[in-house]
Amino acid sequence: MSAQTIHTVKGPVEIDSLGLILPHEHLFTDLRGPHIPEYAQGDPSAVLEVVEPYLAEAAAAGATVLVECSTIGVGRNLPVLQGLADATSIHIVAPTGVYRDAFIPASLREVSEDYLTDLWTKELTEGIEGTSIRAGFIKLAMSDDGPTPLEIRNLRAAVNASQRTGAVIASHTIGGTVAKKEMDVLEEAGHDLQRFIWIHAQTEPDVSVLAAAARRGAYIELDSVGAPHQSQPELLNVTVALIEAGHVDHLLLSHDAGWYNPGKPNGIPDEGYRGYTALMKDFLPALSSRGLGAEQLRQITVQNPARAFAF
Repeated sequence: MSAQTIHTVKGPVEIDSLGLILPHEHLFTDLRGPHIPEYAQGDPSAVLEVVEPYLAEAAAAGATVLVECSTIGVGRNLPVLQGLADATSIHIVAPTGVYRDAFIPASLREVSEDYLTDLWTKELTEGIEGTSIRAGFIKLAMSDDGPTPLEIRNLRAAVNASQRTGAVIASHTIGGTVAKKEMDVLEEAGHDLQRFIWIHAQTEPDVSVLAAAARRGAYIELDSVGAPHQSQPELLNVTVALIEAGHVDHLLLSHDAGWYNPGKPNGIPDEGYRGYTALMKDFLPALSSRGLGAEQLRQITVQNPARAFAF
């Protein structure tokens, strides 16, 4: 039997060789929308100058993989990712898929479910945009009052592509109401929710809703570690509550940080470029102080994300 691997910008990597994985981060993101003529354009060397020091800090803190979640609609830029991958020891994982309704490019608004299935399957198995760089997962997003009809089309195409390839589906989803509707669509299309990541699950305040999603099989991703808009004590409490409820095997932690913005001077977001080390330096020690052992922390940060993104 061949070993399980993840697909990275530099090629397949066996999961048994990996350490800590950051399952939801951003390196280069353009939220201006695909209708802007200069959308998603950037000088790889300029991006490298800003971002590489943050990757070096993350590597020194123990990160071995960074999953880039900026997909079509919010600025996926393969040359930028190649330049960064060449400059860091961290394995970078690129997405296929498309962002939520308002950010879907005109070229993908009128196409069929079958067209998207074939496109995403090709990016997962052959390469993205004529290269040999394979996507490592399917990234989608739901509107805050979704899923819309176009988003349902995307979900169904993602199920088809996932079933063809084994790729996990990860979806930006705000709140439990939308997440439940989304998971219902996925299951109705025949998807095993063990291959689904609920991104931004911390936006649902009711832990019982998160636990119910975990029981259905979904990975619960709490991805605002170190974020100034997120109460870290509250996030810590939610994490501990899910573990105490028996869902340590379906829990993911990340920062949702970075965000080089080509529409800003020097690419620096208005709130500053937030790095990728708060999980390792602050949050994991805080979990240890709440009684979590080394094996539980390893399961959350190494084993769970490796299993989620493995082929």
